Amino acid sequence: MTVGAIALLSGCGVLKPYTPPRPPIKGPLTFYVSPDGDDDRDGLSEATAWRTLGRADQVPFRPGDRLRLKGGARFPGGLTIGEGDAGSAPKPVMIDSYGAGRATIAPRGSAGIAVYNTAGVEIRDLAIVGDAKAQGSSDGISFFNDLPGGKRLNHVRITGVDVSRFQNGIRLGAGPKSSGFGDIRISDSAVHHNQDAGLVTYGPQFKAKDPRYAHEKLTITRVKAYSNPGDPTADDRNTGSGIVLGSVRGSTVQQSLSYDNGAKSSALAKEGPEGIWTYDSTRVIIQNNKAYRNRTGSRVDGGGFGLDNNVSSSVLQYNLSYGNDGAGFLVYSGEPSNAHKDNVVRFNYSWDDARKLSWYGGIVAFGDLLRNLEIYHNTVILRSSSADRPPALRLRNGMSEVSVRNNIFVTNGAPVVDSDTNYTQGLVRLQGNDYFSTGDWQVQWGKTRYSDLAAWRKRAGQELLGTVLTGSTADPCLAGAVAPVTDAAGATPLVSQCADQLDGAVALQSVGVNPGQVDYFGARLSTAPSAGAAQPRAED
Repeated sequence: MTVGAIALLSGCGVLKPYTPPRPPIKGPLTFYVSPDGDDDRDGLSEATAWRTLGRADQVPFRPGDRLRLKGGARFPGGLTIGEGDAGSAPKPVMIDSYGAGRATIAPRGSAGIAVYNTAGVEIRDLAIVGDAKAQGSSDGISFFNDLPGGKRLNHVRITGVDVSRFQNGIRLGAGPKSSGFGDIRISDSAVHHNQDAGLVTYGPQFKAKDPRYAHEKLTITRVKAYSNPGDPTADDRNTGSGIVLGSVRGSTVQQSLSYDNGAKSSALAKEGPEGIWTYDSTRVIIQNNKAYRNRTGSRVDGGGFGLDNNVSSSVLQYNLSYGNDGAGFLVYSGEPSNAHKDNVVRFNYSWDDARKLSWYGGIVAFGDLLRNLEIYHNTVILRSSSADRPPALRLRNGMSEVSVRNNIFVTNGAPVVDSDTNYTQGLVRLQGNDYFSTGDWQVQWGKTRYSDLAAWRKRAGQELLGTVLTGSTADPCLAGAVAPVTDAAGATPLVSQCADQLDGAVALQSVGVNPGQVDYFGARLSTAPSAGAAQPRAED
């Protein structure tokens, strides 16, 4: 904790920090801080509140303690909760506001709330605002664990906060030989105008032969991550993302928004920002989110959603992506670790993504030793007017055991599918998709460009299930093919008005795929599937 006074250590000339004793009261205590308070009081009631965060930071917290800041007031400085403070899951330490509105914590060039080597902490209903110095060097809310022995610290709650003008809005990390945090819930919060990222987790370097994950059981719900611009001087790393999950196991991001991020990320960076993405992680579910108008300052990334290096057993589902610089949905492995596997991309919408970077597309998949990827029941519309127009589906080298089924791919003359590699069905299998173009119909497959589905089937062996012809080129009747999609409209213009008339879809259960119970809109799936993210309604 912050030191407020010093005393001479008896018997030597060393100055020892002085920590005021806790009041001699048994059980959890509630402390108050108000601009009208007095640091010489006991802080145990609104009438005897302390005045400054510095005074509050001197007292060690115990399980069940609560620190309350007066709503509507602004408090310079920050708070540190360290190993000398202790909360627990049944009796967490809580920091929040009282009275009307949120209290504002306003540090000067430092973190807002820093939690170090302890957990059992809840942070609620606060605004945390940095300054120019903090934006380049500090985090708004930071949890960090570098305890030896791999001890994971449990119970973290962050809800109702608004964090801005830091390097990262909220960051959870672990040291190189440590575990991080478990049982983490972050909800109903906004992280915006932070330099590097809105919300980020990270851990020790990933080792494919001995995979370990710093954090587990993390749930992010109803978080807005926006206008986090990136660092134009950071050539050595990616900056400007909304929500980034690194080194997590068993985690969910849901009902969240990521938009207008990344515009000032470095033009020279080899890695760029994304709206919501994960890397070095396993069993991650990213669902029911929206990512739009995300940018990149360089010639890479800038997309909506991503499953990046060393991600396994994870799912992108029921998400809406539109108007991003890069891919709507990117599945990528840049490391030959054999750890990018067993992932699913299903029941998502992408509209007019890859607006800046045409070598991406609505859905993009490629990378070293990427395997066992299922892409099904997505709807993608690309309407680019540039000379070099992106495809709805982009496939590149390095993959195996990939299946692409029952999707709707729509362009206005660009290839509906563009694959750098002439994949055989033994490596990449396309079945049951609807490929429609409002201009010239094209598929680029390896070095060959096809102008009709029948020729592609015959020469490339795609869109066949045994001897049965699958897939179609029918008009899916999508208003979004000619009308814009906005956040207010959501995915409505992307719903097929003739889904029950599209032929050629595959019953996924018959090929060993469990599509789940519902479509993008939460409607129960019919036994007669159609291509796309919105399905014909099941009969009761």
